[in-house]
Amino acid sequence: MPRSDSAPADFAVLQETARTWRPDEVRTTDTLDPAPAAALSAVLDLPAPAAADGDPLPALWHWLYFLSWPRHTELGPDGHPRDGRFLPPLPERRRMFAGGRLEVASPLTTGRPAEQLSRVSRVVPKRGRSGDLLFVTVRSEYRQDGRLCLTEEQDLVYRSGGPAPVPAALPADTGSGPPADASPWQQEWRTDPTLLFRFSALTANAHRIHYDTPYATGIEGYPGLVVHGPLLVLAMLELPRRRQPARRLRTLSYRLRKPVFCGERLLARGGPEADGSARLRIASHREEAHAGADVAFA
Repeated sequence: MPRSDSAPADFAVLQETARTWRPDEVRTTDTLDPAPAAALSAVLDLPAPAAADGDPLPALWHWLYFLSWPRHTELGPDGHPRDGRFLPPLPERRRMFAGGRLEVASPLTTGRPAEQLSRVSRVVPKRGRSGDLLFVTVRSEYRQDGRLCLTEEQDLVYRSGGPAPVPAALPADTGSGPPADASPWQQEWRTDPTLLFRFSALTANAHRIHYDTPYATGIEGYPGLVVHGPLLVLAMLELPRRRQPARRLRTLSYRLRKPVFCGERLLARGGPEADGSARLRIASHREEAHAGADVAFA
């Protein structure tokens, strides 16, 4: 997130922010043009890209819509907006996308106007091993033709100042793969700078850690470009969507635990549980679960 010459906020400031910061709710509309969905299909190498009006959007593909495009002069040195909706007033603000939940009453449909109503529903300061943090939950409702279709919560974590939370001397290893396991659903997956750039463009994400290697390594301290958290979630959801295409997702809970770096060999893996739900994760040679998700079906 943007940096400033101000000193980092202490825990008392985080507590006061949690007590008093109440941004107005935001209402946004979008025509849900099928073109972005077709573009993401191409980015993910799907065999039959969806591109027609009236197609249901797969779960979380509404992330391609209702986007905010601030003026270029309103961006900070890291590519994030200096100010904007639901950004807490903290000096040297850094943001981490921690996870979220989704309830699907009915999928949004391309080619028809839809409305998003978003608000900050929860703000909690916490003291963690890596420093003081502010946890912000944003709740959004999505309606089409007057009907509630989706209810989503996103958990965002903010820190004020300090270095990026990267393990010291973490090497970039693009050769080693995840250890084998018995998961019934497995999909090999690998990223490159072109994939990350295209996904950034589709989601209006100008954070330089995803496409500017000198910035990501020299300023933020990462060993390489960082793979978008939302892209990891979408990769996990491709497992049930490709293997059980007739089943419609009803609820989803996901968590992002450790960053993934461009070029690492990954496996999206998981499978059905005894109760009919599915448990999913993204694995590498470094971590068994960089990200995890639990899915229930209608």
